Order: sequence, then structure tokens, then C-alpha cells
Amino acid sequence: MKVLHVLAPATFGGLERVVHALATGQQQRGVDVHVLVLLETGAPAPLIVQQLQARGVSVDSIVLPGRAYWTQLRLMRRYCATLAPDVMRRYCATLAPDVIHTHGYLPDVLSTLLIPRLVAARVSTVHGFIGSTPRGRLYEWLQCRAYRWIDAVAVSRKLAADLVERGVPARRVHFIANGAASIDAPFSRADARARLDVPPTAFSIGWVGRVSREKGLDVLVDALPSLTDLPVQLTVIGDGPERRALEARAYQGASGARITWAGVIPDAARLLSAFDVIVISSRTEGTPMILLESMALAVPIVSTAVGGIPDVVSSAEAILVPSNDPVALAAAIRSVHDQPEKAEQRARRAAARLTTDFSTEAWLARYEQLYGSLIAQSVRAQR
Repeated sequence: MKVLHVLAPATFGGLERVVHALATGQQQRGVDVHVLVLLETGAPAPLIVQQLQARGVSVDSIVLPGRAYWTQLRLMRRYCATLAPDVMRRYCATLAPDVIHTHGYLPDVLSTLLIPRLVAARVSTVHGFIGSTPRGRLYEWLQCRAYRWIDAVAVSRKLAADLVERGVPARRVHFIANGAASIDAPFSRADARARLDVPPTAFSIGWVGRVSREKGLDVLVDALPSLTDLPVQLTVIGDGPERRALEARAYQGASGARITWAGVIPDAARLLSAFDVIVISSRTEGTPMILLESMALAVPIVSTAVGGIPDVVSSAEAILVPSNDPVALAAAIRSVHDQPEKAEQRARRAAARLTTDFSTEAWLARYEQLYGSLIAQSVRAQR
């Protein structure tokens, strides 16, 4: 089986970590995996390219000025054409994938436009909708239109229901929750704290993600003034469009907590042992990889009960709070500090549930089963 993953990656984020886990895991299982990244001219090479190449995954790039959609489409067609004319073969290699697996609105729409030209099963992993701007809502509308012709994989039950409500045919919607990605050589607590400059006596709060509105870091920043009596240190791993504004907001709010803005860190999951609690403060989510990674290392979790998060953890494994509620978030963090034994018990139960219900092998197997069924349908349709 030959699988092509296509994405337009950001510098850092859950989508990129899902693609990395899928591509490397599938390759280990004997799948012929290729990754195509769509990049803008002048943009720095995203971290995922280096990470995939380091693991021996074949990665190619199409680099063009912003919004050069038709040129991207033409080059994608050349890249993966099944039956390319001889003149085309002189300019580029042909891949002829059995499955084109896209991630994000631009690859989804381009994949749909390729359908008349290529024979391949089409799959998209739907990582969630934001829709915070008119342009974003337009992109999501186009994305959902694309799912009328390609099969959409929702990473949470709520997202699957949302897709059907948005007009995607139910037969094209599949629910496959994200699986746990392996964490290579995690650091010890002491080493992780030293690398992140966390004092040994601090009550260490970790936050990992893209610093944008839907991730709700502002809610956590607003919760910190209620915790000034605790030796709190917040470490933010990640970057995004709201970082500067939130740095100013935290400073003006005089939260009393020490905040370290660590930026993007390769293989950040190796450092999760530095934290007494991981906070997921999102307003909307699919199934966030940081949740699964925290479970894997038995780090206590405080999270908003949004998207697919309640599919993965209950109150037995994490403290769940409403979104957009800094008071509830602060109370949950305080509970972890004041009752460490209960927090550790929840973390151990979360680690056990991850192994039982969200293993990497089961996750990869479900995708392979979907690929196989779609390839079989495509073959029957050609006869």
C-alpha cells in the first residue's frame, strides 16, 4: 500500500504531530509512506519536515507564493499522477499513491479538485473547526463541501456529528480518535525542570499548543491571579498569533506567577515530566495530542470538557471544567496542588486507560482498515 500524506504545516501544532505519528507509525508497519508539504515562499522550514526526514520518511515540498492555488493544484497533479504523459515525466517523478490522505482545508480542497485526474482513495483527517473569522468560516464551508467527494475522519464523536450537521454525507464520516504517539526517551523530572528553568520547589504548570484564541491560553492567564498564594510557575511551550498580546496581558495583570515563554521546542513531549499539572484550556478541540502525551507519562491533567476530550478522559482520570471559565480553571489547578495523592491516582488511571483504549497500534490498524475498504471500493468502481 502506498500512502501520500498532504499538509500545509504550521510551525507547531497538533495537526503536525498527528501527521508525524501517522507517517512514522505506518512506515514501521510496512506501508510505503510519502509526505508532501505545501509551503509559502520565504517561510521557514517547518519542524515536521526535519522530524520526518530524521525518521527516514520520504518528504517532498511544493514551495510557492501565498494563494498560488492553481499552480499548487497543477504541481500536485504532476507529482502524484497515475498515468502521466511522457512529456510530464521528464519534469517530475510520479508517485501513483493508493491513498491520498490530506490534513487541513487547503490540501482537502486541492485533493477534491484532483479527483477527475487521479485514481486513488481519498481520506482527510478532520482536526477540528475554529471559524473565528469570516475567512475562516469560508474555508471551513469549502472544506465541508470537499467532504462530499472524499471520506472524512473525525477525531471525536462531537466532530463527527458536527460534520453531518454541516451537510457531509454520513456514509463519508468515520470516527477514529487519535491514538497515543510514542515518546522517545522522556527526560526525568529533574532534567526536564533544569531544561525548562523550573525551580525544584515550584508548583509547575505546563501549557503546550498553538497560541491562538481557540486554545484558550488567555483563560489560563486570567486564572493565575487567583493562585498568587501558591509557588506557581507557568511554562508555555508553543507559539502563535496571540503570544505578544498575552505576554502583555500577563504583565499588566500582575498575576504574581512566574511565566516562562519557552517557544517552540522539538519533541516537547519528552519534557512533560517537568510539570505538576498539564492544563488544556481550549475553547474547541478535536482529540488533542498533548492530552494523550500527558496520559502516557502519567502527568496530572486539568482540561476543559470540549470536543473529543470527554471521549478520552472522565473525572476519574482528569479534572474537567467548563470552557472560558478562569475561576473554575483556577479551582481545579488548586485542587491538584492541595491534593497531590488524588491527582497522582487520576494520572495513573489515565495512563492505564490510554494503554487499553487508545493504543498506537489499534489507531494505526483502524486507519489501515479504512484505507483497505476505500481502495476495494475504488477498484470495484473502475470495473
